[in-house]
Amino acid sequence: MTREVEHTITIGAPAADIYELIAEVENWPQIFPPTVYVDHVERGEREERIRIWATANGAAKNWTSRRSLDPEGLRITFRQEVSTPPVAAMGGTWAIEPLGERETLVRLLHDYRAVDNDPEHLAWIDRAVDDNSRSELAALKANVELLTGPQELTLSFEDSVSLDGSAKDAYDFINEAQLWQQRLPHVASVELREDEPGLQVLRMDTRTKDGAQHTTESVRVCFPHHKIAYKQTTLPALMKLHTGYWQLTENGNGTTTATSQHTVVLNPENITKILGSDADVAQARTFLRNALGNNSRATLGQAKEYAEARR
Repeated sequence: MTREVEHTITIGAPAADIYELIAEVENWPQIFPPTVYVDHVERGEREERIRIWATANGAAKNWTSRRSLDPEGLRITFRQEVSTPPVAAMGGTWAIEPLGERETLVRLLHDYRAVDNDPEHLAWIDRAVDDNSRSELAALKANVELLTGPQELTLSFEDSVSLDGSAKDAYDFINEAQLWQQRLPHVASVELREDEPGLQVLRMDTRTKDGAQHTTESVRVCFPHHKIAYKQTTLPALMKLHTGYWQLTENGNGTTTATSQHTVVLNPENITKILGSDADVAQARTFLRNALGNNSRATLGQAKEYAEARR
């Protein structure tokens, strides 16, 4: 039995701008809360295959989809190639319909079947599709407003270190996050779950230089031995969104460049609560750049020592 459902939202922005936002899948982790990481398997002018890693009902899932792009009709159709149980088949359409110059109706259509047409499986998919569709559409609306709002709320940066060693050894240090409490002084406690190879849920308590402690949880997508992409699903109060990646690039001369990248959206409502009554956006940007950068550079430094000791 195939279920067909539809979710809609009205957004105050031009239809063409919204289409482009949905068409560019590289930005999905910043746009849609459930999406952790997306990359292209094949890419043509109108047809493409993409891999998506996302959370559903609190569990991390991944799948490959085919997409057909219709920029003139402002429609994008998608179909999962191999679905993850309990989903037997899943597809749908983004339909973007202009209501005026700066008002657009976005319709998100899904059709799906459960494995063995099991009623419990179907109920699980119903909940996941409903929750994710509502959050995706709300986030799409908010993101469009963010893009047309103050740009200073978004912060992206990276730190790099060169090491005399292999990308594999540096990757192993970052991948084995269950050992970070022993290896990294800023990590107070850590719990790593990897129910599927390469798909991790990492929960940590980290310390800042001022002695404060924060609990974060991230979903990590691992690509041995060159990249680990992540998205925080439990965030400190100063951030609305935090995504990033660890990149390990061998340079061909026995050295490796290890890079930590962060993209953050600030939560302006909590700036004065966290940093004091006189704090502003500029101070919050500096605070996060320093706090996240210090921890990343500490991790990169320890990864460098670890890799160089194994040459």
